[in-house]
Amino acid sequence: MNKTEKATAIESLKERFANNDYFYIADASTLTVAEVNKLRGICFKRGVSMQVVKNTLARKALEQLPEENNYAPLFDSLKGPSAILFAEIGNAPAKAIKEFRDEQGERPVLKAAYIATSIYSGDNQLDTLAKLKSRDEVLADILTLLQSPMQNLLSGLNGAGSRLAGALKTLEERTEA
Repeated sequence: MNKTEKATAIESLKERFANNDYFYIADASTLTVAEVNKLRGICFKRGVSMQVVKNTLARKALEQLPEENNYAPLFDSLKGPSAILFAEIGNAPAKAIKEFRDEQGERPVLKAAYIATSIYSGDNQLDTLAKLKSRDEVLADILTLLQSPMQNLLSGLNGAGSRLAGALKTLEERTEA
């Protein structure tokens, strides 16, 4: 790879990192070509893009991005064979890895995950990452929580209103008699 190709690769990676709030770094070495293709298929089905990268190019791309994004702790993970899984949903790569492992074994191994400025390091974080809720799931939970008190209030008002109407009708009947 010559300098121009490296610069192009770094710029491409830099753009992908900048445009993705969620990405995982995994070690998919020792997988056969058929297994890698199967993993890519599972990733595609879940909306995850998998890219095998040179660690030095990934590191250089991350170093060129703003420091407030907190990429520095990821640098230790960029050793050995690395594949980067980019996603729109934070838990999608973890679910893809778990699905693949259920069928194939212990690989790929999670090195690190970047979830909107938070870093999760090590394969032991995979279950935690798979259980993370997506933004849409969190918003749905919030709406459900907000809706519940309003529904209770409305049902209480409806119940109180019918009891009040019944009491008024009883009083009216008594005064007529």
